[in-house]
Order: sequence, then C-alpha cells, then structure tokens
Amino acid sequence: MPKLTKGFIDKVQPPATGYAIHWDGGHDSAVKGYGLRVMASGKKVFVAQGRVRGKAVIVTLGPFGELTEYEAREKARRVLQQMRDGVDPRDARKADEAAKVTLRTVATEYQSRPGKLKQSSKDAIERHVTTTFETWRDRPIASITEDDVRKRYREILTKGLRGKGGAPGQAAQSMSVLRALINFASRRYRRTDGTPLIAHNPVNALKDDWVQLQPRTSRIPDNRVGAVWSSLQQWRDEAYTRDSLAGIDLVMFLLLTGCRLNEATTLTWDRVHIEDDPEACWWHLPDAKNRNSFWFPLSTQAIELLKTRQRVEGSPFVFTTWSKSGHIVSPRDLLVKVSKVAGTKITAHDLRRTNITIGIANCGIDFYKVELLTGHLPTTVTARHYLETERLGYLYPESQRIADWIEEQAGKANGANVVPLRA
Repeated sequence: MPKLTKGFIDKVQPPATGYAIHWDGGHDSAVKGYGLRVMASGKKVFVAQGRVRGKAVIVTLGPFGELTEYEAREKARRVLQQMRDGVDPRDARKADEAAKVTLRTVATEYQSRPGKLKQSSKDAIERHVTTTFETWRDRPIASITEDDVRKRYREILTKGLRGKGGAPGQAAQSMSVLRALINFASRRYRRTDGTPLIAHNPVNALKDDWVQLQPRTSRIPDNRVGAVWSSLQQWRDEAYTRDSLAGIDLVMFLLLTGCRLNEATTLTWDRVHIEDDPEACWWHLPDAKNRNSFWFPLSTQAIELLKTRQRVEGSPFVFTTWSKSGHIVSPRDLLVKVSKVAGTKITAHDLRRTNITIGIANCGIDFYKVELLTGHLPTTVTARHYLETERLGYLYPESQRIADWIEEQAGKANGANVVPLRA
C-alpha cells in the first residue's frame, strides 16, 4: 500500500470505470483505515473505514482540494477514534444537521403529513409560525429556551399580537401550537446517542404562568330569540343586494342548524338534498372537525330558507357573494345588528351555543341527540359504537322542535300571543 502524500495524490491515475481506493500504508506512521477514493471521472475524495459495534462503516472525509492531505489525515484519526469508541460518525453528522433544523422546517414537515391535519389546522399553525413567532421562524428549534417562551407568552397575554390589548386566547393557542411542534421535533430528530434532539419541551415551563381561560357561554338570551328571528325575517324581506341577503340567510341557517361558521359558509348545492317529504331532506358535511361525515336533517324552516335562496349560475356555493372566495366568509356587519336586538354581543359561534341551549333547556331533547345534530360525536362507548352517527335523518323530529320553538318565540315577539280584552 502506498503512503498517501500530496505527491502520490497528484500523480495517481483514475481507473477506467467506477472507482479505486488507495489505503495509507508502507510506513510506520500509516493510519489504518485512512484512504483515498479515486473516481473514473478523476475526482479524488478522502475516506475513513472502520468498525462500529462490529459493523463495517466507511465515511467520506471530504474532497482533495478542499482538504489537504495533512488535514484529511488528522480528520481520519479523529473519525476512526470515534468508531473505536462505538460512535458512528454518520450519526454524529446527522445529529449536527438535526440540531440546526429551524422552526420553519419543523412546521412544514408537521403540516405536510398526509391525512393528519385539516386545512383549518394547517392555516392556524402557519399563522402562528409566520406572525406570532416571526422572529423565531428561522432559528434552530432546539435553541428556543424557557425564558424565550415565558417572555413571548406574557407579551401576547398582556399586549396582544399587535400591542393593542391583551389576548389570552391567542396566547394559549399559540403556545399549544408551539408545544406540538417541539414535541414533533423531539420525536423526529435524534442526537448521536439516540436521545431526542429536545429532551425537555420549554413550553412546559409555563405551568406556573398559564392563565386558565373561562369557557365562553355567550348566546342569544331566551327572551330575545324571538325578536332576533323576527328581525332577521324582516331584514330578509327588505334586502336588496345579493351579498346582504346571503349574509342574512347564513345567520338564519346557523341559528336553525347550530353548525359551525365555516361549515355553513362553504356549503355547496351538491351537498343539499330537498324533496317533497321534509323527513327525507338533508344537508351533508363530508369532513367535520372530528373527521366524521354527517348527513343532517333539515327542519321545514331550513328547507324553505334553502328553497328560496337565489342560485347563482357558475357558483357552487349556497351562500354566494361577489367576494374573491365566492362565498360569505363572516357576516360581521349583520352580527352587529343582531347584537343590538339581542341586547348583548353575539358572534357566529354564539348562534351555535344558542341552538344547543334551545334544544336541551327549552325543548328537552336528550344531550347526545343535540350533540349529534351539531356535529359532535357522543362520548359514551355505547353511543359511539351502537348509534348511527352519520346519517341522522332519524333526528328530524328533534331538529324540527328546535326550529318550531324559534318560530314560536318570533310569533310571541310579534304579538301573536296577545289576546285583546273585551270591553
């Protein structure tokens, strides 16, 4: 075996095909396992070969030109010693690369897993990575410390994302996203010795700082449901633009069905079935928040609402507008008017809570039935495994009772229950 010197490396000839490896030897200071790989193309690369826990391992040290023969020899000594110590240098290199992985990279990998996340979840993650954690986005995720997390949480909690006021909900959601991404990184990336890249999730340090959010219970008060429904009917009769009518119909549909805002706004006509028999009418939600598919019954009030909806040629959406999305995104302005009638601030999700409360408290419907009518899966083992949880036509009577109660309250608000006294 030749002694690997600069002179030898300069003169060595490439093989006709493939490659040839010349191992260092022929002298007392030879480094066993240190060699030069010469490619048929003429490229020359230094290598080191040894055994790690009985398994042969060969590692590329670097090309001749970028490394001198002396630098390559010294690097070979270090790498071969690692092998003798039971450390695979390839793992060490992989671990070095893992230590550099950024929050942006982890988020992209987390979102790109097929079938794992709904688009709304991906959008929320992306919003926090690009906005909430903008200054951390290109940092190695392993470099995020407990102090970093604690400081950012308090900033959002007290000042919000734009410094206009505290946002405890956003603070909680953003840290939940960060916790999930760091947990994912700790499972996906490993150090040389096989331990997780991130042994301790820094978000866990918020245990003593975490502010417990109060559950939201806002809804339309029972004694104002009739006034709100009556107002919606009046505004519908007076609506003179397609967009305003779509917004009014959307709010009425939300109140009648208790569905989520995005489930209604993206509803398309091919997922609505209407015929003469009300009990055979339904609207379909193929991929709910819980990944279940539902066929919901429609009350006669909801059927009439959909029958009289203006269909727009070329648009698949039920609640069509001129906007870029092609459908209503949020009826904010209309909800301001609804809030005035209700006497309290009302959001789109409050309409869902109102529907649920009417079903349970005012119509006496079993809790699990209201759960199903609003796209929740029952939590008991018996209900989950023995009830029909997709095709819910059998709950038409319950859906109708809720709608009838709403209409009855509107009649009372309009004086339908007022009987004139005889003189």
